[in-house]
Amino acid sequence: MIQKLEKLESADHVTSNAPWDIIFKHNHLKVWRRPLNNTYLYEYKAYGCYMDISAKSFFQVQLDLEYRQVWDKYAIKLDVVDRDNETGSEVIHWVTHYPFPMYSRDYVFARRYKIDHANNVMTVVSKAVDHPKVPASKNHVRVSSYFSQMVIRPHRSFEENGFDYILTYHDDPQTSFPSSCVNWMTESGMPDFLEKLHQAAKQYDSYNTPQAMIRDLTSSSIVSENQRFGQPSPGQYSM
Repeated sequence: MIQKLEKLESADHVTSNAPWDIIFKHNHLKVWRRPLNNTYLYEYKAYGCYMDISAKSFFQVQLDLEYRQVWDKYAIKLDVVDRDNETGSEVIHWVTHYPFPMYSRDYVFARRYKIDHANNVMTVVSKAVDHPKVPASKNHVRVSSYFSQMVIRPHRSFEENGFDYILTYHDDPQTSFPSSCVNWMTESGMPDFLEKLHQAAKQYDSYNTPQAMIRDLTSSSIVSENQRFGQPSPGQYSM
């Protein structure tokens, strides 16, 4: 299954030709890493399977910013600062706590999702961008290099329990800490975050406020989000 999911990942998002090394394996989750080109950091890939929640719930939880501020204790702020109603693309400002003594970090990123009925797949892609409504602030450390892609394939339908997923992720937290410390925080934090996401999805149907509206987006590619929102393009990425 992981080979099938990997084929659905973005072919344009190439960060390294280095091989993947497995660093975590436990029950339903495996995590690999490989060096990012020209940095001391790593790119991470996680493959997992859940049988007790639906692909739709897992997908919705990742889109619902209001609900994330309920289950993610590190989230300080999550706001949509721009939106393209035609494509469903959004620019989001996210401020998150970092462990003491580090300052909080903030991210400005474009997010786009796609529901592919032909291949029975849901995809969420996020990438750091610049936006004039959210200039860098001295109150937080701006993370300018960030990419995340989640591909979800249900075992049967989007509404039934049981699915596989693959997450590819990297960022540069802009810290002066030793690289070994930064990489350790990421590697230990990823399994913990995915389990919190799992538990949040299990509780999502009982969440009392209006749930995330999912448009049935089936377009074949994501154009440069900065071009969509009138900013210089930092590089294109596609689904």
